[in-house]
Amino acid sequence: MPDIESLRLAFAQHGQSHVFAFWDQLDEQGRAALAGQLSKIDFDDLALLRRTLDGALAGASGSAAGTAAPMAPAPVAVLEGKALADATARGEAELRAGRVAALVVAGGQGSRLGFDGPKGCFPVGPVTDAPLFFFHARKLLALETRFGRPVPFYIMTSETNDAATRACFRENGFFGLDEKNVFFFVQGMWPALSPEGRIILDGRDHVFFGPDGHGGTLSALRRSGALADMEARGISSVFYFQVDNPMVEVADPAFVGYHVATGSDYSVKVCAKRDPNEGLGVVVERGGRTEIVEYTEFTDEQKNERGADGELRYKYGSVAIHVFSVPFLAREAAAGLPLHVAHKKVPHVDASGRVVKPSSPNAYKFEKFIFDALRDAKKSVCVAFDREAEFSPVKNAEGSDSPATCRADLSRKWARWLAAAGVALETDAKGYPARRIEIDPAFAADPETLKAKLAGVALPAAGDILLKA
Repeated sequence: MPDIESLRLAFAQHGQSHVFAFWDQLDEQGRAALAGQLSKIDFDDLALLRRTLDGALAGASGSAAGTAAPMAPAPVAVLEGKALADATARGEAELRAGRVAALVVAGGQGSRLGFDGPKGCFPVGPVTDAPLFFFHARKLLALETRFGRPVPFYIMTSETNDAATRACFRENGFFGLDEKNVFFFVQGMWPALSPEGRIILDGRDHVFFGPDGHGGTLSALRRSGALADMEARGISSVFYFQVDNPMVEVADPAFVGYHVATGSDYSVKVCAKRDPNEGLGVVVERGGRTEIVEYTEFTDEQKNERGADGELRYKYGSVAIHVFSVPFLAREAAAGLPLHVAHKKVPHVDASGRVVKPSSPNAYKFEKFIFDALRDAKKSVCVAFDREAEFSPVKNAEGSDSPATCRADLSRKWARWLAAAGVALETDAKGYPARRIEIDPAFAADPETLKAKLAGVALPAAGDILLKA
């Protein structure tokens, strides 16, 4: 256990003596738990949180300079023909040289889905119920098999799910990947603060901590040694994505190749929005810089504005699929990103030690957003992609972006692949097959590979279609 008197003195000097209010009532286990949490609090970080909160409560803008300037949609590249072939060739060369890594943000739990465990362990395979992690890892295995070099896999977990995520990989034999090429690192956590800047206790022996946001990826990479590991391996490009989308084409050669060929620091994949009000950030040029503007910042007029061609002016949205250059990641990790403050409902203990669950916001949480780094990029590019082929996240228990829609979209994608390979399947008007389909990415990662694998192979005439490596 840390030296308690030193901890008491340090917290008293920073106006936080109240964290020891129930110390005398705690047993040894409770004291050890609280002391362990308190010893992890960095007082420089705490001072930054308090300054940020004071500024927010005083009405100071938390937005970056230039956000009041007029904005316009950032240029979007649509790769096709020779441009697509050239970008693909360049990306394949990078993969063949072992200069590409993949990074997945996987700190969330599956509680919104009614699932007790890490979201990456949620079963989504249409036939096998294979977890989300399976599809991501097997795509990397397919790339390693094809290009003869591993694509190191960096997985950002949280304190809540780190142990369970590691166990999931161990129990599944790392889904065929070599363990030495899988690097787990833990997202940072920050205490929530009261309006007076006091740390919130949500138990007599427990400080409330919240994740520091996807922007915390940068500091976590640096703190964990993952960034140094990338540099030691000679990695120059990092493909970044979120765990809840099994349709993502991990380390897509064309996207990686276009990023490298253009000398981009920060590249963004964008897709056409489903409707003007879809909650996707938009890449814009504003105040002489490129940035991602959240949909909540758009007026109704801007959301519905159309060009001469009848298309939405702000047509393309970001779904958090990026490629970063490693030197850029290192610079941003050293410089740090701005903090964002959110007024939230946070459980807390009252003077008697009773836990109170507030009915209205009572405290402030702090986050960093990865897309704030875009403003610092000397060169950035946007690349359009087909959302039907690459985006169907698992976010909600029911309705849109749910396990049901994701499984159906996976089957539809693989039905298109099978049709391209000459396999006739019954589908509805929207292309959804009457049969459930699942293709292990290590069996076939694209329609061309599938066609070659199926040459001379007869698939079952009825029932589920499952193709495994």
